[in-house]
Amino acid sequence: MDELTDDAIAGDLRLLQRRRGHRYSLDDVATAWEAARARPHAARYLDLGCGIGSVLIMVAYKVRPAHVLGVEAQEASAALARENVRRNGIDARIVQADLREVALAPEHDLVTGTPPYLPAGRGSLSTDAQRAYARIELRGGIEDYLAAAARALAPGGVVVACCDARTPARAIDGAAAAGLAPVRRRDVVPRAGHKGPLFSVWTFAHEGTLEIEPPLVARDEAGGRTEAAHALRAFFDLPVNRGEAPSPGRSR
Repeated sequence: MDELTDDAIAGDLRLLQRRRGHRYSLDDVATAWEAARARPHAARYLDLGCGIGSVLIMVAYKVRPAHVLGVEAQEASAALARENVRRNGIDARIVQADLREVALAPEHDLVTGTPPYLPAGRGSLSTDAQRAYARIELRGGIEDYLAAAARALAPGGVVVACCDARTPARAIDGAAAAGLAPVRRRDVVPRAGHKGPLFSVWTFAHEGTLEIEPPLVARDEAGGRTEAAHALRAFFDLPVNRGEAPSPGRSR
């Protein structure tokens, strides 16, 4: 494994991640934010495809559930997730397994997932396995995540997952096939004035009607963090520096 960086993620918690591998970004933060607000008192929490543990750690930090479970298929990512929860003192179990096949009891009142966005055969496949599986649906997409989430969801629980904003029908149809209903959608725009929404964060339940929330815009046209982005950092008790220099690149 190549060099690791040690980065702030929530409060005084830190995340080990590969410098040149898959790294946590805006979709993780937005998903964790929506999840923690959707079920602030969740007792049993499951993160599907937990990767290196970024969403799991952020949600566990805010919600403090009694039972935390992460499922991750990649050996390298699962190992990093185990180390990340250990060093942050989070009592979580990380299971290395394919979420499409793992046995899950319907006992979780909060389930999260951040699936890859591109179907197999579309987009360039990274030579780095960790990055490839995070970007391309080599082990399934939003439909598979929702099917697994439905198996694990307790009555009255919610699922929070993100997917490509350009294909909302996949989330809606995948939920229907899994016996779930979309109850909230929030589009996320990395930078104002450039492309439209990059992804949507959806909340699903066993029943309910869909509400469309205002888009979350992470950076203004000059590349500086918006008030919404500052609020995200403040929510996870990270420093807010409104005088920072604008970023020329994509929001993270």
